[in-house]
Amino acid sequence: MRILSGIQPSGALHLGNYFAMMKRMIDYQENHELFCFIVNYHALTSVFEGPLLRKQTFEAICDFMALGIDPEKSYFYAQSDIPEVTELTWILSNVTPLGLLERGHSFKDKKAKGIPANHGLFAYPVLMAADILLYGAEKIPVGKDQKQHVEMTRDIAIRFNQTYGDTFVIPEPEIPKEIANIPGIDGQKMSKSYGNTIDIFSEKHELKKKVMSIVTDSTPVEEPKNPKTCNLFAIYSLFLDKEGKKELTERYIKPGLRYGDVKKELVEVIWNYFEPFRDKREYYLKHKDDVHDIMKMGAQKARGVAVKYLTKTRHKVGLDY
Repeated sequence: MRILSGIQPSGALHLGNYFAMMKRMIDYQENHELFCFIVNYHALTSVFEGPLLRKQTFEAICDFMALGIDPEKSYFYAQSDIPEVTELTWILSNVTPLGLLERGHSFKDKKAKGIPANHGLFAYPVLMAADILLYGAEKIPVGKDQKQHVEMTRDIAIRFNQTYGDTFVIPEPEIPKEIANIPGIDGQKMSKSYGNTIDIFSEKHELKKKVMSIVTDSTPVEEPKNPKTCNLFAIYSLFLDKEGKKELTERYIKPGLRYGDVKKELVEVIWNYFEPFRDKREYYLKHKDDVHDIMKMGAQKARGVAVKYLTKTRHKVGLDY
């Protein structure tokens, strides 16, 4: 099974990034053909400072490798190191209906939040389609908010195949129910744009500050709590197995639970969970040449696949005169 997913380097990585995408990718590399990449072309829609994007791209690469992505077991690369993706984006643009892009939930949502409505933001789904179709990816692990973009990719691929003949694999989105929408400290989806994240590699005092600010209800201590509607429970559960969730549920429905006590526990759980990865991250941050060599190798591997699909596509549309 060929699996593909990427992450934008638009700020510090958080629990939502890790559990919705990164951990799944790290697990997939053991038994599948994994394409995992840093989506820095897409980040241009929201990051308008060159030095900042450069820094965040490098840090995202280091984070991924520290957390367990293995460039030897997977195709791990930066989007901007694959020139074929921009050419395929233009080719796909010519079979992408304007109405399809106008219906994009993400575009309308970001525009409503005051993000400038430029062409990059509007045509984001076409670049994402190129990212996926360029490698013949079959399964695309995404969060619930990206489901429509994968559906758009399917529509674009089907339209291209109908116009020019069978060329692209039609991908399927994968959205596990248990992590479809990871809440932030305010109960909304955890997102940098909402300012409600819990960062993976923050200092402990910052971690404590964020966790202690998780919004909870005003149920008195002496009354049972509802785990099904509690943001704190949902975030804590990310770190628990089936038995652990059962035990935490029992604590919630039994009178006497204090949210403050649970938050203090969660600080330690998060800190200890990511502790083995912090030293490895520091190593990569201090050895840029090693990281660049690794990413160069990853780009070469990925381009070996990309060139084959692009060559086939160029022939279908008549660009190989």
